[in-house]
Amino acid sequence: MTDKDKIFMRRAIALAEEGMNSNHGGPFGAVVVKDGEIIAEGNNSVTSTNDPTAHAEVVAIRKACEKLNTFQLDGCVIYTSCEPCPMCLGAIYWARPKKVFYACDKNDAAEIDFDDQFIYDEIDKPIGNRNIPFVKILQEEGVTVFNKWAEKVDKTEY
Repeated sequence: MTDKDKIFMRRAIALAEEGMNSNHGGPFGAVVVKDGEIIAEGNNSVTSTNDPTAHAEVVAIRKACEKLNTFQLDGCVIYTSCEPCPMCLGAIYWARPKKVFYACDKNDAAEIDFDDQFIYDEIDKPIGNRNIPFVKILQEEGVTVFNKWAEKVDKTEY
């Protein structure tokens, strides 16, 4: 950890507070850094945008990808004010940054009623035992499109 890492983390924490004070959403902030410079910032905007996916990390990843004109954050570092929830963790892995720094952990978040453990528990359950019913229909029709993707010669791999 360097002094610059602390500067970037302090910015993520400041974004968390700014977003919270502006009633954008919960107390979460994130920045994406490339080559030692912040290229994107985000704070939780779930309640102000009526978008349950508008977590700080997702907002920052979307902005960074737009700025870099890419769907992967190669060579980037994400600084987030809290250990990512399962959704953000997935988004981070899909974006493929080289590192993630976080301030608070999931236990700190649970202390203020942001407890994501139920999602981790749901992921571990057999699909038929989840709290929200997941019903498989029209698999053969869906697989037809998958097969076309597998045969597509001009696709962009990711």
